[in-house]
Amino acid sequence: MSEFAIANPLQPHDVWMRKALDQAVAAYDQGEVPVGAVVVYQNRIIAEACNQRETLNDPTAHAEMIAITQAAEALGGWRLLDCTLYVTLEPCPMCAGAVVQARIPFVVYGTPDPKGGACDTLFNITSDIRLNHQAGVLGGVMQEDCKAILQQFFREQRAQGKK
Repeated sequence: MSEFAIANPLQPHDVWMRKALDQAVAAYDQGEVPVGAVVVYQNRIIAEACNQRETLNDPTAHAEMIAITQAAEALGGWRLLDCTLYVTLEPCPMCAGAVVQARIPFVVYGTPDPKGGACDTLFNITSDIRLNHQAGVLGGVMQEDCKAILQQFFREQRAQGKK
């Protein structure tokens, strides 16, 4: 999808967010809400996924949930202690909860989610000290690119009378 410009690849975290954006484009091409995620461990991707809620008829099939499951399988355990989750949209409460449960220490997201963000915007699940684990969060990485694909998708959906 060449219509979505990609930011300067020399910026920190951009290489991994670019991979998450590739997954968002795959979701877009499948008619799914274009969110992509990758899990990085020891400077390599061990999991990558895109939203598949429509494809799988599964409300939990968010990109983050699928990537976290793949990462746990790749590492042979559910504790993802040395991993970073990169996701194009700020995680929702379910996905932020999964980050806490998986003990992921760091989350990097592209664009905030004003209607469902649970790392900074509406809730701060990943940094809630009442929980048994907290994750560092960095938002706004390649924000315009991540936002643009979502806006285009929903613009097309509204034009077709969907969503």
